[in-house]
Amino acid sequence: MSEMANMDPEGIDAVRMTWNVWPRTKVEASKCVIPLAASIAPIRPHTDIPMLPYAPLRCKTCSAVLNAFARVDFMAKIWICPFCYQRNHFPPHYAMISETNLPGELYPQYTTVQYALQSFPDPNNSNAPQLPPVFVFVLDTCMIEEELEFVKSAMKQAIGLLPEHALVGFVSFGTQVQVHELGFSDMSKVYVFRGSKEISREQVLEQLGLGSAGRRPTVGYPKVLQNGYTNTGVNRFLLPASDCEYTLDTLLDELQTNQWPVQAGHRASRCTGVALSVSAGLLAACLPGTGARIIALVGGPCTEGPGTIVSKDLSEPVRSHKDLDKDAAPYFKKAVKFYDSLAKQLVSQGHVLDLFASALDQVGVAEMKVAVERTGGLVVLAESFGHSVFKDSFKRVFEDGEHSLGLCFNGMLEINCSKDIKIQGVIGPCTSLEKKGPNVADTVIGEGNTTAWKMCGLNKSTSLTVLFDLSSTERSNVPGAANSQFYLQFLTSYQDPEGKTMLRVTTVTRQWVDSTVSSEELLRGFDQETAAVVMARITSLKMETEVFNNSPDETAYFRMVLNRENITNAAVMIQPSLISYSFNSLPQPALLDVASISADRILLLDSYFSIVVFHGMTIAQWRNMGYQNQPEHQAFAELLQAPQADAQMIIQERFPVPRLVVCDQHGSQVSLFH
Repeated sequence: MSEMANMDPEGIDAVRMTWNVWPRTKVEASKCVIPLAASIAPIRPHTDIPMLPYAPLRCKTCSAVLNAFARVDFMAKIWICPFCYQRNHFPPHYAMISETNLPGELYPQYTTVQYALQSFPDPNNSNAPQLPPVFVFVLDTCMIEEELEFVKSAMKQAIGLLPEHALVGFVSFGTQVQVHELGFSDMSKVYVFRGSKEISREQVLEQLGLGSAGRRPTVGYPKVLQNGYTNTGVNRFLLPASDCEYTLDTLLDELQTNQWPVQAGHRASRCTGVALSVSAGLLAACLPGTGARIIALVGGPCTEGPGTIVSKDLSEPVRSHKDLDKDAAPYFKKAVKFYDSLAKQLVSQGHVLDLFASALDQVGVAEMKVAVERTGGLVVLAESFGHSVFKDSFKRVFEDGEHSLGLCFNGMLEINCSKDIKIQGVIGPCTSLEKKGPNVADTVIGEGNTTAWKMCGLNKSTSLTVLFDLSSTERSNVPGAANSQFYLQFLTSYQDPEGKTMLRVTTVTRQWVDSTVSSEELLRGFDQETAAVVMARITSLKMETEVFNNSPDETAYFRMVLNRENITNAAVMIQPSLISYSFNSLPQPALLDVASISADRILLLDSYFSIVVFHGMTIAQWRNMGYQNQPEHQAFAELLQAPQADAQMIIQERFPVPRLVVCDQHGSQVSLFH
């Protein structure tokens, strides 16, 4: 198991392709059936990636960044862009470069480099503080008291884990929306919004006193900069975690479940849509264009105002896939349209929507999917807020150290390609920026019609699938270049957890092959695992409603996670892994077949969302008799511990945290194993 974990098929570039050699023409590419595609984890950490403390050099014609594949004339101080063949002069500060004195980006082994860019909120003041991360918690109070207590406990723990300088805001909602003014410490001060009708951004600003007339400098803060930001309304609603931890703890202790009466046979009046609109408006007023997250904790379906997915009458069930297929879900299209509008607003502001949902019924993940995915938000769907899937996943968001998610903000991905390569689109947590160019394909798959994408939220495991096409013209040889190779460059700019602006540049090359002469070389470059995941993502995109055995919420949840995970983890979703443990051999892969079950074996099944440790009948009997506690049976104790240790290693690396099930052959939970 440890050997498998140490394998790194993505390498320094974090890029995997369906085909590692490409046919020369569009006709030959269409015969491949499996599309030309690449999966990239834009900010995946790697120990060999150099950090360069200066700005990158860009080609004056195509804007590609100087890289290890550029041809350099050291005497004339000129570099030739491998994408458009433009000759570019090096600036004066590169005057000392030579074949033995190369800048970091020209080292052949550094196909991926990282630039630390100037990122001050006030460009005229280099001593200004860096931008802190911002978290606005949006809490649903329409849930039973036990569930609300679980959420409040998780929130208190999360706030304690935040960096002291991180800014925190709090919005609660039920029948109405309450925006809590944390900066008013004398007493609890709340702004209330009606939950039954849509509210504009301007109305939010006016009611919160953040309109142009209501923006007045605050005593104790300079007019230009407060908490790293220029807006004077920030310190009323968004405070550093160290300043508001006590206030928030007290507020949460006093917070009760929604007090509005609920008629018998009816659902609670829950205005999720208005709560998220108000939160987005608050961030628009205080922190436009900077990294911030709205963390929604939702315990049931929206039944009031925009975003409603079901009526209050319990006799009316929440929409199913069959209802969607028959166009018998009266609220669905309107709710999706509302969240699509919210997604556009959040993307324009550079803000993220994270969703943590738990309910016996559905909560509206299917409708909210567009806003979560386009902003690069996290999503966790759990059975209860007291379940480890929620508690451990929520804690992981705010943890620091080796197993942190490495949450980053305000990202943008740009792609440069060699001539005659076209980009059809991207599948994953991003939004098209509609940046047209010669490399944009006519056919669109996913987020297309562009060579640049916005990623409001991303982390070290975020993965995107890029789909390519070839131009219909015959490929012509470029003079002196033999045209045997093509190049792809991925540029990802983002704000890291410390508030610094970074630029990751990954440049990869692959070869063209004439598949009309021989297909052997083409087949040798085929990556079966990547192809399986890419086809699963394309199929998932195309069959939004043709599903079975899951609710629309579960389907939306599974698809969002599938689209953002790396190839290895996504492959586990498609084909679970099964590891066998026994006295007779080291841990080894086993077939996903009933024949793998044996009385004297332990099996570890990893299906991504669930991990099952299955004990054979004999193993279970020996364990129940306590043999593992006897010194002479040390080997048995180690056998019992091995799959548990491997399961914990998987759990620590994965988000959302998978459900762990321990069961025995012929036991009560064995159905989860089949």
